[in-house]
Amino acid sequence: MSIADSCLGYGLGLRTAYYQDILEGHPPVDWFEIVSENYLVDGGKALYYLEAIGERYPLVMHGVSLSIGGPHPLDGDYLQRLKRLAQTVRPAWISDHLCWSRGSAHQLHDLLPLPYTEESLRHVAERVRQVQDILERPLVLENVSSYVRVAEASFSEWEFLAALSEASGCELLLDVNNVYVSARNHGFDPWTFISGLPKARIRQLHLAGHSDYGAYLIDTHDQPVNDPVWQLYQRTLAHLGPVATLLERDDNFPPLDELLAELGKARALGQAVLAREAACV
Repeated sequence: MSIADSCLGYGLGLRTAYYQDILEGHPPVDWFEIVSENYLVDGGKALYYLEAIGERYPLVMHGVSLSIGGPHPLDGDYLQRLKRLAQTVRPAWISDHLCWSRGSAHQLHDLLPLPYTEESLRHVAERVRQVQDILERPLVLENVSSYVRVAEASFSEWEFLAALSEASGCELLLDVNNVYVSARNHGFDPWTFISGLPKARIRQLHLAGHSDYGAYLIDTHDQPVNDPVWQLYQRTLAHLGPVATLLERDDNFPPLDELLAELGKARALGQAVLAREAACV
């Protein structure tokens, strides 16, 4: 089955603020994405709600602690706990970020960009293969927002992602907002990034809001999606065809109805784009 054939539709990030509303209202959401680390526990309310919501909706696991690009050994205990959670949740896929986020002993609580070099590519590709062997499924990796870049690089970020997917067999989570944020911060064309990725490897899209400080943007996930990102999203879907779309919100939480309206906008725009493309075939 191709990625397009397994498209889940339009989903939301599952957040504590909305647990009860979801269970009581059964909102029109196609699927939910969980932050994996929130559920790597032995019991409690988080797992209760996860199980209850998982009985009604498809789930996807999205992590923030893998540190796939880091210089340290992979955390075997973390990977085994992640695998056990996946056996319970039965997610459609498991994703994390193309970044490093851990020093020798501590999580840095940030998603830091890599040097896009041949050495880094070999290093990350081998680590991706190790993770996939443990999880027994392809890993899906997301492009991060960035605010600094390594001075010397053999690849652009999109070239690195394409080469990594080819070398390791991983799939890609294309965060449209992250592309826009990084493009503004570093002065490149966001469409050059998106069109440079291998279409057949893109499993999922992310949409989110950011904060604009004039000279730079910060990926805060605490605002609605803005017009330039919506426009880039429409162009992306016209280029890719149907791909599962996820709306993220991680702070300044609005009432669920407001978030559902924003997800409804993503659905309406996406369906209109795909209908136009189908009519042109």
